[in-house]
Formats: sequence, C-alpha cells, structure tokens
Amino acid sequence: MNTSSASAVQDNPAKHRFEYASQGERAVAIYSLDGDVITFIHTLVPEALQGQGIAKQLVLAGLASARERGLRVIPQCPVFAAYMRAHPETHDLLADEGRTLLGL
Repeated sequence: MNTSSASAVQDNPAKHRFEYASQGERAVAIYSLDGDVITFIHTLVPEALQGQGIAKQLVLAGLASARERGLRVIPQCPVFAAYMRAHPETHDLLADEGRTLLGL
C-alpha cells in the first residue's frame, strides 16, 4: 500500500460512505451515524480493484476519521471487524456493542 493511494480515500457524508475511486470504479465503506457512534455496515470493492489493499485503506481512513471526530465504532462490516479484532490498538475506539461483536 502506498501513501498516495491512502489519501485517495474520501469521506462522502451525504452518501454515508468512505470512497476510493480508480480506473472508473468506486470502492466504498458504508456507515451510519447515530450521535457519537459510527457503525460500519458494509465494504464493497469492485472486482477490478480487488487485490490492491483498497479495503484496508477504507478501514484505515474510516477508523482515522472516527478517532479524529471522537466517535465510538461498531464494526458490523466483516472487513472492519476482522481488522479491529487483529489490531488491539484500535480497541479503544469500540462502542460497547462493538466490543460485544468482537467478543471482547
């Protein structure tokens, strides 16, 4: 993963998703906001963009945004859940429901 592609991830609050656009395709991490809790619902990476670490870039951007904004995280999306389960340094972001989802 290179840093220039990580900066290509943009939050699109109007559509409740983080987006990565390349090669005419768009990968997204869909979320919902409820007060100070962000729930990551689903991550979609088109076949043409798969295998390039884009899902991880979406996760990193989403978690960085949550941290910057002081939001608690519920990782309903399996991609976010797997990343957070494997990275204890992200556990401080978890809302109570998120901890339960990850079995923490």
